[in-house]
Amino acid sequence: MPGKIVAVLVAAGDSVEKGAPMLIMEAMKMEHTITAPAAGVVEQVLYAVGDQVAEGAPLLSFATAVIA
Repeated sequence: MPGKIVAVLVAAGDSVEKGAPMLIMEAMKMEHTITAPAAGVVEQVLYAVGDQVAEGAPLLSFATAVIA
């Protein structure tokens, strides 16, 4: 759904665990926390606080961790 970024909780290069909060987005007057789908590393955050986001737009690029 379209919305606005209200908080960016990670930066490029940050390691995150599965379920860690990464962004908070406001849509339909409600705040939605976007969490990490898996353990990995944030490669790039594509939006800043205050940016409008179209429905279906990627919010950041993320590489999953390789377990050896």
